[in-house]
Amino acid sequence: MPRSTNPVLPGSHPDPSILRVGDDYYLATSTFEWYPGVRVHHSRDLVRWQAIGGILDEPRLLDLTGCPDSGGVWAPNLTYADGLFHLVYSNISTYAGGFTDGPNHLVTAPAIEGPWSEPVLLHARGFDASLFHDGDESWLINLVHDWRPGYGGSAGLEATRYDRADRRLVGTPQRIQLPPKAGWIEGPNLYRRGDWYYLITADGGTSWEHQVTVARSRTLTGPYERDPNSPLLTAKHRPDWPLQKAGHGSLVPAADGEWWLAYLVARPIGVHGPCILGRETALARVEWTDDGWPVVAGGLPPLTVSPAAERAVPAASPAAEPNPPAASPTTEPDPLEVDDLDDFDADRLGPQWSTLRRLPDPSWLSLTERPSHLRIRGGRSPQSLVGPSLVARRVTAPKATFEAVVDFQPTAFQQLAGLTAYYNTRNWHFAYLTADDDGSRVLRVATRDQGRLTVHTETVAVAGPDPVQLRLRFDDAELTCWYATETEWQRIGPVLDATVVSDEHVVEFDGDQIRSLGFTGAFAGLWVWDLNGHGHPADFDRAAYTVDNTAADAR
Repeated sequence: MPRSTNPVLPGSHPDPSILRVGDDYYLATSTFEWYPGVRVHHSRDLVRWQAIGGILDEPRLLDLTGCPDSGGVWAPNLTYADGLFHLVYSNISTYAGGFTDGPNHLVTAPAIEGPWSEPVLLHARGFDASLFHDGDESWLINLVHDWRPGYGGSAGLEATRYDRADRRLVGTPQRIQLPPKAGWIEGPNLYRRGDWYYLITADGGTSWEHQVTVARSRTLTGPYERDPNSPLLTAKHRPDWPLQKAGHGSLVPAADGEWWLAYLVARPIGVHGPCILGRETALARVEWTDDGWPVVAGGLPPLTVSPAAERAVPAASPAAEPNPPAASPTTEPDPLEVDDLDDFDADRLGPQWSTLRRLPDPSWLSLTERPSHLRIRGGRSPQSLVGPSLVARRVTAPKATFEAVVDFQPTAFQQLAGLTAYYNTRNWHFAYLTADDDGSRVLRVATRDQGRLTVHTETVAVAGPDPVQLRLRFDDAELTCWYATETEWQRIGPVLDATVVSDEHVVEFDGDQIRSLGFTGAFAGLWVWDLNGHGHPADFDRAAYTVDNTAADAR
């Protein structure tokens, strides 16, 4: 098996649930307020992963209307039993102010491509639900959320019998007896190996203290004993390590008898700096001690993925610091070799694309009305949780470009179309075409930073009706916007703060209560507004995404 660097799924791919069926491996990851819900990748060797789209791609399976920022689909769980794939997922509609509304649903399918069954509502008592199949029996495991002030938000973990034949929960939920002083743990996944039940959990929150912990018991509901060598994996004691926030793991036995752990990591800019790329999926080889505990060599997220990976902890590698400030050029060099080019010749969006809060239906999006173009009809304002018109892809590298040709003939200042570096409704950058008060076309740049809106002063007049080529360039903590003339690329607007679209920047509190979480990482997208409400369209062509691999961290 070839070597690969971690993360194996770069960009926003958190909370991985890994599964093997025969020779095929699958990774399912959280998608939050983006469609299609539950992104899935496939591999035969645990190194080369191919995106095969999202599972929840119909209104009957998932409704994200009104979904809050970083709400929606949290921590999906993918398992296999009775010849069927089983997917458990939640749809979080509220998490602020101490409350979490997150009904857990189950769908099944004979193949990963579907068709998927009608969703079954399991319960809404807590999130991070997972199925455990133990022979003919199945159990649903989940965190129990506790809204009461002074109770810490969690009442622990519980297990409830699930009847696979009747597709419903049966019996009374049983509280899992956790190790003493277990505290807040989440992301539970249960496994059986020999006579032991192994409980894999996420501990320490979702930031720098994050870790994968292990406990085991002879009985399913406990009492569980904590691994004396715990945690299984963390980077909390190594702030210099390139892969941080390691946690939320799931196990899979390989066909050759090896075991692997899938888990999330983040790549900050500098030591405990902002994570623009969000939380990504990584893999680590797992060995078993003579007394039956799983071990990851060194307890740190490894930088490479290979069966022959070193078992000793690699030498320390300082995290890459941001490049020192330098005079920013106002002309752009020729583009690097394109990693992903979409001419929009297909009749449906490719798996690299996601849409915000609404499915890509003909009411606002078309790949056929104008051949070889993506037509997007203008949606509601960026503050709205209903009816946005944004088609975007994950940003997967610290240095990357995203560009497209935009054909847009606005008739009013309420109509805008262009490219965005987007995190959520309160944090984004936008390079756009619009109409000035005299009706002429102009190009501008706007920023929203924790709800504060700035339209940058520079304006470029765009003569004639011809399409305009736009580009966003990510360079660690900096973002620049560009437009093409007949002879060269020219920058528009100032050097922007790319950390505005990082996980850390977007988190907000009202006193000690959460207002907004930051779970999604940055997206680069094609965005169209029509605040007149008539869906004035823009056409996009040649959307290209390029990673500057020459600047990648040498690990």
